[in-house]
Amino acid sequence: MDTLNNATQPGGVASATPPKISLRNVSKRFDTRDGQFTAVDDLSLDIEAGSFFVIVGPSGCGKTTLIRMLGGLESPSSGEIEIRAERPGKPLNSMIFQGDSIFPWMTVWDNAAYGLRMRGVPQAEIKEVVGHYLSKTGLTRFADRYPHQLSGGMKQRVSIARAFSNDPEVLLMDEPFSALDEQNKTLLQEEVLRIWDEDKKTVVFITHSVDEAVTLGDRIMVMSAHPGRIKALIDVPFERPRKVLELRAQPAYGEMVFGIWSHLRDEVQRAKEQEEARA
Repeated sequence: MDTLNNATQPGGVASATPPKISLRNVSKRFDTRDGQFTAVDDLSLDIEAGSFFVIVGPSGCGKTTLIRMLGGLESPSSGEIEIRAERPGKPLNSMIFQGDSIFPWMTVWDNAAYGLRMRGVPQAEIKEVVGHYLSKTGLTRFADRYPHQLSGGMKQRVSIARAFSNDPEVLLMDEPFSALDEQNKTLLQEEVLRIWDEDKKTVVFITHSVDEAVTLGDRIMVMSAHPGRIKALIDVPFERPRKVLELRAQPAYGEMVFGIWSHLRDEVQRAKEQEEARA
C-alpha cells in the first residue's frame, strides 16, 4: 500500500465548503541584532472545519510562530489569516501550550472553569460542563487539588479539560505532550482522540513526533527548515475512531511514518547545519 499517495502540493485541493482557517501568502519576520529574520515565508493553506490538522517540522522552522499567529498572539508581517467564526458569543480559539500552563493558585476545578467564568456563563452550566470534562479526563476526584499536588501528566489533563470546557471553535495545541514520558503521552493521545471524536472541533496540533502526527491527524503539513515553508501536505487514510496501540500495530502505519520521515529527514539535517553555522 502506498500510504503517501494522498500527498498534495502546498495549497491543496479546493473544497466544496469554505475552510475554517485560510492563510494566504503569510510571512512573519523579526528584527534581530543580526538583521531581519524570516520565521515563516509565503505560506498559503486551507484547514477544513472539524479536521485534526497536524504540523511537523524541524526545530526552528516556525511552527510555534505559525500557531501563535493563528491564536492572535502574533501578527503576520505580510499576508492574511482568516478564521471563520460561526458561533457569536463563543470563543474563537483556545490554546494548550507545551509544558505547564495552568494557574498554580487555582484548584483543578477552578482552572477548568476559568474560561467559562470569564465569559459570565451561569454557574449551573459551568458545573455541568466542567464536571463532564473532568470526568472525561479522569480528574473528578482531584477537583479540589492544586497543581503542585499533581503529576506532569495530570497537569496536562487539566489543560485539556480547561480548553474543551471553554468550547472554542478552534483548538490550538503546541507540543502539549512533549515533556511527558511515553506511557503518559500515549494515554493523553487516546484521551484527546476520544474527547475530540465527540464534537469534532477544528484542531491545529504541533509536534516533533511523526508517530504522534500520524496517530492523531487527518492531514499533516511537513514544514521545511528555516525559513518555514510547506514541504508537503499529506492526508492520513486511517479510519476513526482510532485506538493508539492498535493503529500502530498496522503495517500501513509504519509505512506512513517512514514515508513522512523521508520528507522530513533532509529538513532536520538542514536545520542542524543552520544551527551549527550560527554557533
